[in-house]
Amino acid sequence: MKCIVSCEHASNSVPPGFTHLFKAKENVLSSHLAYDPGAASQARRLARRIKSSVYLGTISRLLIDLNRSPSNRKSLYTLYSRKLHESERELLVQKYYFPYREKVEAAVAGIIGKGDTVLHISLHSFVPVKSGKVRKADIGLLYDPARKIEKNISRFLAGLLQQKVVSLRIRRNYPYLGKTDGFTSFLRKKYSAKFYAGIEIEINQALLFSEDNTKKKTEDVLAEGIRMILKLQNFSKFANVV
Repeated sequence: MKCIVSCEHASNSVPPGFTHLFKAKENVLSSHLAYDPGAASQARRLARRIKSSVYLGTISRLLIDLNRSPSNRKSLYTLYSRKLHESERELLVQKYYFPYREKVEAAVAGIIGKGDTVLHISLHSFVPVKSGKVRKADIGLLYDPARKIEKNISRFLAGLLQQKVVSLRIRRNYPYLGKTDGFTSFLRKKYSAKFYAGIEIEINQALLFSEDNTKKKTEDVLAEGIRMILKLQNFSKFANVV
């Protein structure tokens, strides 16, 4: 069993030729609207600890969202990039979107092609308060409930975290649903649960930027839990997959 780690919203970078879209609106590029603060460094640390390859997005989601399917044009672009000429949007797709997605897809296909199974961890962060509502979780584990394997892996990780970091607020399929459009849900359509499990880990930015020891404990336990899963010869410990 092999693991890959990805972080679609790692960067708030805006390539030359597109900076005019944010003239007098530069502040938005440092906000969560542009990327997932703290997620990239967390993805790197996790990948290093579990000895996994890691893939980081290199462009702001305000231009093109690497976590949305190619057919989802409504969410692929934002109010900033929708005003671009079609040829400019196509440039974003060909130069940034597909190269990133194809690297991750090639890694998944390469592992499966060698007869192994893939655990894909897609790492994100979320703001503590959105639209005036406080998010009631420190860690969210997102998965497709129809895939028993993903449900049980998420349950295992949640249980381990709760046991070893008792102060953590852990929820599954929160603050978003794991079955909605995203890179993991896209890959589920290509590969059965016999070969692929995609888990999105959402981390509250209040935890990511905290000064106490809870963040380090959480990192330790997440890495420990994933290493335990990867030691298995297959996913049968968690579910009978079809």
